[in-house]
Amino acid sequence: MTTWFITGTASGFGRSVTRQLLERGDSVAATLRRPARLDDLKAAHGDRLWVRELDVTDTARLRAVVDEAFAELGRIDVVLSNAGYGIFGTAEELTDDQIDQVLAANLVAGMHLARAAVPHLRAQGGGRFLQVTSQGGQIAYPGFSIYHAAKWGLEGFFEAFAPEVAPFGIAVTMVEPGMADTPGIPNAPAAEEHPAYRDNPAILRPTDVPPEDLISDPEKVAAAIITLAEQDKPPLRQALGSDAYANIYASLTERLAALENGRAFALTTDKG
Repeated sequence: MTTWFITGTASGFGRSVTRQLLERGDSVAATLRRPARLDDLKAAHGDRLWVRELDVTDTARLRAVVDEAFAELGRIDVVLSNAGYGIFGTAEELTDDQIDQVLAANLVAGMHLARAAVPHLRAQGGGRFLQVTSQGGQIAYPGFSIYHAAKWGLEGFFEAFAPEVAPFGIAVTMVEPGMADTPGIPNAPAAEEHPAYRDNPAILRPTDVPPEDLISDPEKVAAAIITLAEQDKPPLRQALGSDAYANIYASLTERLAALENGRAFALTTDKG
């Protein structure tokens, strides 16, 4: 039996992972802003589900909940940083508050969760840390820029963080799902449209994501996340979904080609 700590368990991947773990007999420390949304799972699984209210943008509260979970539950084998949300809008359309809130929830909270968990994981001799970054950490859609800024930031942070904590027996994996059939995209907020951008076909708007594009099964994504946490040598990154694989592959291929095209110019700045 394993014990997990998971943020963002009200719906989507977080709830699915929580439910699957409980159904197979594991224990979960689940956090979310409205704990009542897990009352059904609590009634079914009792003490194996430890629930706390948490807004991940409240860093002091986040640290307190992490400390409390390790103190009360003892060893926690896996920490899954899953909380977050997207917002539609061009850079100009977004308000200052929207930018601050998205970065706080999607970027800063993940970094603080990792920092809060490390002393406990190190003290117990290791563990797993999984961060959901999504395909949005490797690709970018115009009209979704602040979400991508947060997810690309997470990718950079955890690429550096992983070798820092590897000597402590802590393995890190960034999980990169594509578009899944969860409430995330359909319920994502949108900034007020500016008329100057109305005729730009490149910009992603909520109406540009039909249900048939949400191709991944959230239950299968949740099962894959659990499998990743149990691998002896987990990857640093793992795309999930055919769209995530294809989109990330195309983006990386294009970026490599552009890098190679600029090779001669890059070398002109060397000494000598």
